[in-house]
Amino acid sequence: MPKAVYYFTPCNLVIMSGYAALPPHKHCLLLAIYSNTKHITMRKLLFFWALSSLMACNQNKTNDPLAKATREDKNGWVYVHLEGSPADIGYQHGYLLANEIDTAIQSVAYAFDHETHKDWQFYRAAAKSFLWDKLDPEYKEEINGIVAGLQAKNKHYDSLDVTAYNAMEELGFYYVPSLMNAAKPGSGNNKAPGNCSAFIATGSFTKDGKIVMGHNNWTEYIWGQHWNVVADIVPTKGNHILMDCMPGFIHSGDDFLITNNGLLITETTITQFNRFDSTGVPEFMRARKAAQYANSIDDVVKIFTTGNNGGYANDWLIGDTKTNEVAKLELGLKDYRVWRSKDTAMIGSNFASDSTLIAQETTFNPKDSTTSPNVRRKRMEELVYIEMKGKLDAENGKIVEADHKDALAGKNANNRCVICGHIEEDPLGCKEWDNPPYYPMGAVQGKVTTADLAKDMKFWAHMGHPCGEDFVGSKFYVLHPQFAWMGKYLQTMKAYPWTLFEAKPAAVKG
Repeated sequence: MPKAVYYFTPCNLVIMSGYAALPPHKHCLLLAIYSNTKHITMRKLLFFWALSSLMACNQNKTNDPLAKATREDKNGWVYVHLEGSPADIGYQHGYLLANEIDTAIQSVAYAFDHETHKDWQFYRAAAKSFLWDKLDPEYKEEINGIVAGLQAKNKHYDSLDVTAYNAMEELGFYYVPSLMNAAKPGSGNNKAPGNCSAFIATGSFTKDGKIVMGHNNWTEYIWGQHWNVVADIVPTKGNHILMDCMPGFIHSGDDFLITNNGLLITETTITQFNRFDSTGVPEFMRARKAAQYANSIDDVVKIFTTGNNGGYANDWLIGDTKTNEVAKLELGLKDYRVWRSKDTAMIGSNFASDSTLIAQETTFNPKDSTTSPNVRRKRMEELVYIEMKGKLDAENGKIVEADHKDALAGKNANNRCVICGHIEEDPLGCKEWDNPPYYPMGAVQGKVTTADLAKDMKFWAHMGHPCGEDFVGSKFYVLHPQFAWMGKYLQTMKAYPWTLFEAKPAAVKG
């Protein structure tokens, strides 16, 4: 009979019998027993080895990367407090949200394979080719930490998976079309999607004269249902951040965040943007870096424009509660413009404003009054500049983001034209984003904050359509079987109540 060997490495037991290995036990002890051994010296050696290992494991308990992290599920959201070094923050993120990250990556890979005709290996290859090496070391460490946390929960992903997933918007909707155009100029689908309706206001436009910011996320429901994380991040360097995101993102992604130094940042995408530079710095890293290290509006602009790759081109709405000033950064690839004021309201509904950027870097028609961006722009102007002027606060901000008036038809509706979008109910679809009739896309959630809330690191969030309407797949696919392929990952997207989230203070060190 082969002799059995039982041994522990620090904090992990491995049991082997001949060539067979049994699953490790979760004890913190080092032990080795050779069957029938009678070597006293060996026994003494093993005793002292076990004792030193046990002491090391007890020491490691005080350095547990999960010690400062917490998770709470609330009204469709998953709140996580992440704190420490980049590696620790990543590990906490990957470990606490392992199941959610796994499901979200699967849904993105599945949908991209269907919609872009590129499999997940293509996106991993892109991450390896021109994304990973451009990341700052701390963000590589954080992504590697996410991978370690995932693997600790038996989710088998690597840094390329997590990098490609973080860059899903810029890869799927900017890089892929750029390849099509390079192969055959003019043949690419330059219909960069319109994600989100947002506003930021200050001065005479708000109830208390201070900044108010609101945003709802428009995207495909198949992955938009997973945009349900509130991440409370306390890094060892830089700003304390409270943001919404998808599980596994190191950035917000749809972009709504506040920081402990008084900055508020959100955005809406520029419809039909058609530029991308794979030699530039990934947008998702610039977005995270701006959140973590910017201390002013000027800092945000500088970080976003340095190394710009044109990916996920947005109108960034920025507020600084220290100065009560707001700004809009309209950022293309080569063209960008900044507007700023201490008495204004700025809106976004996926339209560009700068004529040079529109002409040189988009195929967007600002004069087409029937498109979703232009109709929502008209309605946002009515609400923010007229109906709500001087009244904007958190409660009225919620009303704006849940609005259902179609300014084209002059009445309430559920379609592409309303701020709380419902393309899944629109018989025309959304031509400017290449969405066919009844495509399951629209507003998947909303957020609102004010200067006073942001001072205490708080914002309101609503998971699901801000209007309160549920998406029910079992009913939808009967009416629209052409989208039944989505049923593998998209069933029900429930609308929950508005919920107030608050960042936790940093844990006492030591």
